[in-house]
Amino acid sequence: MASTVKQAPKNSRSAKEKAADDAEATTSSADGSPGGASVAPTEFESSLAIAQSRRSPFPPIDEYAFLSDCETQCLIAPNGAVEWMCVPRPDSPSVFGAILDRGAGHFRVGPYAQNVPAARVYRPGGLIVETTWQTETGWLLVHDALVMGGWHNNDKRSKTHRRTPTDWDAEHILLRTIKCVSGTVELEVSCEPAFDYFRQPAKWEYTGEVYEEATATCAGSADGSQPTLKLTTNLRLGLEGREAQVRTRMAEGDEAFVALSWSPLPAPKTQQEAEQKLWQTSEFWRQWITIGNFPDHPWRSYLQQSALALKGLTFAPTGALMAAATTSLPEAPGGERNWDYRYAWVRDSTFALWGLYTLGLDREANNFFSFIREVTEDADLQVMYGLGGERTLEESELEHLCGYEEARPVRIGNGAYNQKQHDVWGAMLDSVYLHVRAREQVPEALWPVVKRQVEKAIDHWREPDRGIWEVRGEPKHFVNSKVMCWVALDRGSKLATMHGEREYARKWAAIADEIKADVLENGVDGRGVFRQHYETDALDASNLQIPLVRFLPPNDPRVRATVLAIADELTVDGLVLRYKVEETDDGLKGEEGTFTICSFWLVSALVEIGEVKRARQLCERLLAFASPLKLYAEEIDTRTGRHLGNFPQAFTHLALINAVVHVIRAEQDGELGEFKPAN
Repeated sequence: MASTVKQAPKNSRSAKEKAADDAEATTSSADGSPGGASVAPTEFESSLAIAQSRRSPFPPIDEYAFLSDCETQCLIAPNGAVEWMCVPRPDSPSVFGAILDRGAGHFRVGPYAQNVPAARVYRPGGLIVETTWQTETGWLLVHDALVMGGWHNNDKRSKTHRRTPTDWDAEHILLRTIKCVSGTVELEVSCEPAFDYFRQPAKWEYTGEVYEEATATCAGSADGSQPTLKLTTNLRLGLEGREAQVRTRMAEGDEAFVALSWSPLPAPKTQQEAEQKLWQTSEFWRQWITIGNFPDHPWRSYLQQSALALKGLTFAPTGALMAAATTSLPEAPGGERNWDYRYAWVRDSTFALWGLYTLGLDREANNFFSFIREVTEDADLQVMYGLGGERTLEESELEHLCGYEEARPVRIGNGAYNQKQHDVWGAMLDSVYLHVRAREQVPEALWPVVKRQVEKAIDHWREPDRGIWEVRGEPKHFVNSKVMCWVALDRGSKLATMHGEREYARKWAAIADEIKADVLENGVDGRGVFRQHYETDALDASNLQIPLVRFLPPNDPRVRATVLAIADELTVDGLVLRYKVEETDDGLKGEEGTFTICSFWLVSALVEIGEVKRARQLCERLLAFASPLKLYAEEIDTRTGRHLGNFPQAFTHLALINAVVHVIRAEQDGELGEFKPAN
């Protein structure tokens, strides 16, 4: 029987503050010394303090709710306003963008003149948000969902779907149902789109018989490049310039709905139809989450919410997995480290497949693998791709937007798409290996892809690159990149053996040994710790992957020394930095927060080297830092619990799954015998 584990603290500010206060106790090293040194306030901390000293009009990033229909995503602020939404694709221009500029479009449903709800939760088992409002005169309940329905491309084939059709499909409707459960409440609906990232105004006109329907079009676009938005309700709409409004008093028992749609599929016309669509969306999520294999453990809900976030970040037509739903949410308050993450990174593939297969979510794993295979069949492997497989992702700046809390520039596109990052071949081939291992054979059509990627790794592993962190400084011989080139050759050799290509298997295994020898000679410092790159003794959190990808066994003294050095020297209040910016030429200015993915990697690595108690303590702290809806952005400020960076972040949730499963398995094996590392 597994040992009893204390559940992580509830997701509240007090829990986060307590977690920060307990940093030294929960991150002490194996010999009892405190993890992380006390330092004077950094530029990052000073800028954060300045930002917090004045009341920000922007909600904290971690207080947004995330909705998805696996084709479109949106973020809803605590006050009930949709502040980020792009249609028809997640990487399309925004129609609601208030998260990046308060004038850039919103869609609010809630009590008039009240902005703080009494409670907000996801309905169990899905991405449907339930918000409870208490006013001086009554109580209001609002449900928000991006509608899912039955497969609807029955008369003609879809123009966008490339994966096998399922029983469900997005209906391209944002549905908001409202019920007054007690007393009376003054309801406000305000829908003000701002097309093309607030570069084009909206023009409203009535399109229904009376006041039940209005349509917004882009006033400055006559070529049809911008979507048409239709607002349907059983309330009375008023049109005031660029805004569609509702103001009405609801009494106990009254119900209403507002639906925003952007396709020919019919929106609900009655309350009964709206409730039916809400029910079918709930049924879709319940059926999906039931497929998963989640352990009976106090941390089960974190695994489920991470799985739901990953499902929500998939683009169902192609199987692509977005890194995050947003662009340009800053990694440091007011800083310039603001990037567009609405694309699919190849390096996410290994973690995605491991996490999804571990939880029994094979269909999503297979679809993502099919996307990766598809984009690499006839061309060289890139770092990232558009959600439709696009290869050119030119980066530009939106100078007219002020940015989240004035963090500029606001970027669209991502200039790292054509960087040289040599870890991609290892990520790709590890994904192939994970995908075909259970089948014990390499499909004939896949072998040429395997061979081409292995040969690319052979051709380039000796060269410098820009590394996993996509630095914009000078290329270096990054240790992580060399290790992942070793992964490419190691997995390639195993795949060749499975395919009966013994000569390739022998040749590639020999080159894998050559790469490993080069890393061990040049990538380890004088104290036996893996360095960031060959020209420095600086630490880098990416080297926590060394035991996870089986470059060396966890009991190797260099692995243990590296994991403990990162835990003790590359942390702030016990959470992990990617690297120290003053020691790394990343081509950017300013500080950054702790990277949550790196902290979850540390949990997994600590388990691997046998520090299970310390790993569990760190994992418990990290779970306490989760957003109120159990979501994660890219970074965490340990002193306030605030999240920074794009949100929600797939890589972080993938690392959470890896870390939590590592700890749970270690606890179970601790009861039954010697711990066996997760594959």
